[in-house]
Amino acid sequence: MKRGRFFSTRFEAVAPKRPKPLESFSSIFRVLSVTAMTAEALIAAARSLSATLGEMRFAPPVTHVYNPLDYAWAVHERYLRRYGNSAKRVVFLGMNPGPFGMAQTGVPFGEVAAARDWLRLEGAVGQPPRPNPKRPVEGFACARSEVSGRRLWGLFQARFESAEAFFAAHFVANYCPLAFFDEGRNLTPDKLPAAEQAPLLAACDAHLRTLVAALAPEWLIGVGGWAEARARAALGASTGIRVGRILHPSPASPAANRGWAEAASRQLAELGIWAA
Repeated sequence: MKRGRFFSTRFEAVAPKRPKPLESFSSIFRVLSVTAMTAEALIAAARSLSATLGEMRFAPPVTHVYNPLDYAWAVHERYLRRYGNSAKRVVFLGMNPGPFGMAQTGVPFGEVAAARDWLRLEGAVGQPPRPNPKRPVEGFACARSEVSGRRLWGLFQARFESAEAFFAAHFVANYCPLAFFDEGRNLTPDKLPAAEQAPLLAACDAHLRTLVAALAPEWLIGVGGWAEARARAALGASTGIRVGRILHPSPASPAANRGWAEAASRQLAELGIWAA
């Protein structure tokens, strides 16, 4: 008969196993790969949208169309690479560029001081093919402040210690990247004729779906009612993404002029996105 083996019941502490250098490198490489893929997906989507919209023509009363994804591409690409490099919990969605914001800097809601000083984005900005003399593109030399952008980024700056802290779970995008003008008057996409809106909205809807697929947010928050409505129309109910809204920070809104930051913070708290 074979004799059984006896095992000691005494237990000894075992030092935690250190990962092998190759394992550590592989983990880092996977993180960097995912990061690069997220940013590259946004960059490719923005380029595709810009090319599609560049083929569209708009009749009077539109006199000028600006596409900052074209003449301000270098700064916009830098924004996507730096801050669109990971999944987000919340995406804030604006309508389209303002004349003294993204139309100048290539950054969504890109009020010059906020883009330069808090987001640390700056660079050469070119000219649209047909400049509007009543709304010239001066890039980061623009002395006019975009009130909506100043309010939006000002709220984020007041709540988060750094841009990196904000973008760890948040992102800001525009639904439509084009700025429309009737001479010196700003025209929003909802004011375009239905025949011109249809292909524009179809292209922007497709881009929004691509952006959402890349960033995988839990929430998409429309900055204003129109952006919220476009998000709902583009995404439908099957994505599982929750859609909400905050008050638009435009100075044309009496409600926004009565304390926009407080109102927006309250709305985000009521949705359960931010702590009260």
